[in-house]
Amino acid sequence: MLISYVVKNDKFENIKDVLKGHFMISDRLLLKLKNNNKIFLNKLPCNVKDKVNLNDTISFSLDFVEDNSNIVATKMNLDIIYEDEYYLVLNKPAGIAVHPSILHYDNSLSNGVKYYFDSINLKKKIRPVNRIDKDTSGLVVFAKNEYIQECLSKQMNLKQFNKEYIAIVEGFVEEPKGTIDLPIARKENSIIERCISPNGDKSITHYEILREGHINDTNFSVVKCILETGRTHQIRVHFSSIGHPLLSDTLYGNSSSLISRQALHSFQMKFVHPITNKNVKYIAKIPEDFYIFLNNTFL
Repeated sequence: MLISYVVKNDKFENIKDVLKGHFMISDRLLLKLKNNNKIFLNKLPCNVKDKVNLNDTISFSLDFVEDNSNIVATKMNLDIIYEDEYYLVLNKPAGIAVHPSILHYDNSLSNGVKYYFDSINLKKKIRPVNRIDKDTSGLVVFAKNEYIQECLSKQMNLKQFNKEYIAIVEGFVEEPKGTIDLPIARKENSIIERCISPNGDKSITHYEILREGHINDTNFSVVKCILETGRTHQIRVHFSSIGHPLLSDTLYGNSSSLISRQALHSFQMKFVHPITNKNVKYIAKIPEDFYIFLNNTFL
């Protein structure tokens, strides 16, 4: 994989200026490229201190092998929404963690991606760009190299990476559209749970009610959520804080016989492709348990 740029102005003095100023490469990745001799000036290996001129082509290659043996390869059915040589977009089912852990050492989504990478002879580390909870379904992006991961992470930090969710919450939300702007912090003495706290990180969720319904003495609202920030459990904590916890969210609300997991689905993502610079959009269809629930309810 070779990524190139033709120098079009004189603001860059040397190769390093181009790599840092145009490609926005981190110092860590720059060091790896240097150590692997993967930086080129007009197709020839070069030193980062070499001078550049107009119309020079600066390139770097990401085809060096990385050790990914820290993750066990596990064969599983991956629902691939999109794939190119730069990243992979998956529709994660509920009930599977994104990352390996003590409890999910060999059965996380990353384990499945490791098996897939091995099958296509891609010797790269496993790099999920975004995270969703084990019992949340929907879109997860895996970068196929460190540069793409850096690019997409920067877009997230600059709020250029749009994430939309569909949630089913308890009750009828009073305002049909709105914004929840409440800071979120880790709950004292808890590793997992979060809470609203004046000392927390700024957290903003925009929402719109798509549908209201009733089933088995339970009122509910189907809500589209757009995250301006991406805090852990943000949607779950925000809606619980306004009295409308997600259906079957046992950590921040109540158990329910209507659906077997927290009713949250990562529905849509929009961002700028790091290489083509085109706007891209990916959609994960509504999962079966949502579909069954909504078709068994009435307005």
